[in-house]
Amino acid sequence: MRLRHTSGELVHLGYCTNVHPAEDLAGILAQLDTYALPVRRELDSDLLGLGLWLAAPVAAELAAEPALRRRLRAELTARGLEVVTLNGFPYAAFQAPVVKGDVYHPDWTTPQRLAYTLNLARILADLLPDDAARGSISTLPLAWRSPWDADQAGAARERLDQLAAGLAEVERETGRRIRVGFEPEPGCLVESTSQAAALLSAMDTERLGVCVDLAHLACAWEEPAEALARLRAAGLPVVKVQVSAALEAVDPVGSAEALRRWVEPRFLHQTRAAGCAGGHDPADPAYAADDLDAALDARLPGRWRVHYHVPLHAPPEAPLESTVGVLRAALAELFTGPDAGCDHLDVETYTWGVLPQARRPRTDAELASGIAAELAFARAELTALGLVPVDRSGPAGVLDQGSPRGGVDRSEVPA
Repeated sequence: MRLRHTSGELVHLGYCTNVHPAEDLAGILAQLDTYALPVRRELDSDLLGLGLWLAAPVAAELAAEPALRRRLRAELTARGLEVVTLNGFPYAAFQAPVVKGDVYHPDWTTPQRLAYTLNLARILADLLPDDAARGSISTLPLAWRSPWDADQAGAARERLDQLAAGLAEVERETGRRIRVGFEPEPGCLVESTSQAAALLSAMDTERLGVCVDLAHLACAWEEPAEALARLRAAGLPVVKVQVSAALEAVDPVGSAEALRRWVEPRFLHQTRAAGCAGGHDPADPAYAADDLDAALDARLPGRWRVHYHVPLHAPPEAPLESTVGVLRAALAELFTGPDAGCDHLDVETYTWGVLPQARRPRTDAELASGIAAELAFARAELTALGLVPVDRSGPAGVLDQGSPRGGVDRSEVPA
C-alpha cells in the first residue's frame, strides 16, 4: 500500500513474506495467490506491497537469470503487487522446525553473506516500480554477539566496504539505488541504537544504514524519540522500519503460566528485563536471557519484554500485553515532523505458525485474514498521523492494465 506524507513524500507499506516457508520460485509464485492476493482483496486496495524474503538458493538463481526476474516482476504486477524492499536477514530455512541461532549464519564476516546480499540488490533493482525512489534490503546486525574478536571485526569491515562498492556498481548498471539496513536485534553484536552508533557509523552511509525493528527497539528498552535522535546524531539513516510489536509481562512471576504457553521450539525469544535499560549492557545476564524458557527458569527480576513478534491488532491474553505503545510512539516520532522519517515500512509478524495453539491460524485463509488485519491496523495508525492512502489508478496504474480489482491478468505473465 502507498501513503502520502504531508511533505508530499511517498511512503510504502507492505508485509514481509518470511512468514511463508517457500524457498524456490514455484513456491514463491504460489504464495502470491494463496496469501498476497487474498490480503489485497480483503484490504480493498488496488496495490499491495510485499517485503519479499528470498532464500539464498533462489536469490542466486534469480540474480543469474534476467528472464526469471522479468517473470517474477510480471507475476507481481499482474496481481496488483509491488516490491520496494527485501528481507535479507534469514539466509535459508527460516520456517524450518528448529531455527533458533541458525538465523545468524552466515554472518557479515563471510563471503556468503556478501554474495547473498548483492544478489538481492540485483534482483530488487529489476523488481522496483518505475516511480520508486529507491529500494531497501534489511540484514542482520553483523553477527551474534559472541564469539567476536579483532579478526572478525576486520573481516566484517572489509565485507561492508565490498557491499557499498557492489551497491554502487548495481546503481551504475541499472540506474536504481538500493540501500541496505542493518537491523539491531536482541543478542546480536548490535542490539541497541547505542551499539549501532558505536559500531556502524563508519560505514558508507550513502548506501548503508539501519533497519529499525520496533519490537527489537522495545526489547532493548529504548525510548523511540531518544533512539531515533541517537541514529540521526551518528549520521545513520533509517532505510527501513519493521512495524512489529513484542510480548510484554508486567509481572512475570504472576504471569509465568501464561508465558509458558508462548515457549516454542522454532525461534529464539530473547527476553530482556527493564533493568537492562539506562546504559547497561542489554545482554547482561542479570537482566537478560537468550530464550523465554531460560528467562522463566532464571526468574529475571522486574518487567519483561520478549522478542516474540505478536499480531499488531490482537493483544495477547491477559495478564500479558504487547509493546504496541512503543510502536505508536516510534511512528509518531518518524512521521509527525516536516519530513517522513522513513519511506519503507514492513509489517513483520513471522511467528503466526508458532503462536499458542488457541491464537494460531488453522487455514491459509485465516492466515491471510490475520495479515490483512495487521496491515489495516498499521494503515490506520499512519492515517491517524496525517498520512493519506494513495490508490495507484491512472495511466500507469494496476487497474488500467486490464486486470480488474482482485483479478489476475495472465496476458502479461511470460510462460
